[in-house]
Amino acid sequence: MRQPTVGILMLKTGFPRPIGDIGNEETWPFPVLYETVDPATVDRVVNPAPRVDLLLEPFVEAGLRLVNAGADLITTSCGFLILLQANLATRLPVPILTSSLQQIPMVQATLPAGRRVGVISVNAANLTEKHLRAAGAPADTSVVGTEDGQELTRVIMEDLREMDVAAAEADVIQAGETLLAGSPSTGAIVLECTNMAPYANALQHHIGLPVYDIVSLVTWFQAGAAPRTWAETTSSGHEKHVRNVRE
Repeated sequence: MRQPTVGILMLKTGFPRPIGDIGNEETWPFPVLYETVDPATVDRVVNPAPRVDLLLEPFVEAGLRLVNAGADLITTSCGFLILLQANLATRLPVPILTSSLQQIPMVQATLPAGRRVGVISVNAANLTEKHLRAAGAPADTSVVGTEDGQELTRVIMEDLREMDVAAAEADVIQAGETLLAGSPSTGAIVLECTNMAPYANALQHHIGLPVYDIVSLVTWFQAGAAPRTWAETTSSGHEKHVRNVRE
């Protein structure tokens, strides 16, 4: 049985993508296909008012190329593309998740009373209420960015070819500390930026709260297209049937 393939619509970038990044094929335990959307530069997308008129049709065309190449599901490499979700869902023939931000309502539903989801973004100043509402998130969701850090935002926004991974991780951890200091009711964090997933584990260990990113979202997404089989086998290869018994 063919394993479902995830198609990934990539911004046109050249910055490094360590394992854990959406753009590194080794991140994924299932098949992925990549398609770069040439007009989708960082400055055009990570923007409070992105040029949808320049971006929508190229994303549709690239999405259709992925489908024709065998993609069963589609995602994107930037959380800011949530503004294209509704249009792309209408135009593409397979399910699409454009943004890690789409996890916010689901994560919020899991939290104890009085706890809220917080967001870490590559550029908090450019992540507007419009982006949050498009993700189904409250407009007053707490958002902190890494733009005051030393490495991650600078490398991404300037599309640099080298990055200090340890410094990038430190930027994400610092943003987490800032988020918790400003919003003590934070009960979980969603990482908007798909390039932050390599640092999610370090952040979770540092702050002691659940952390969700594009990898957690796409892994869930793909699992729905390929549910596990629960028939167990013995070491001899014979099927072992397990049943629950209520005593």
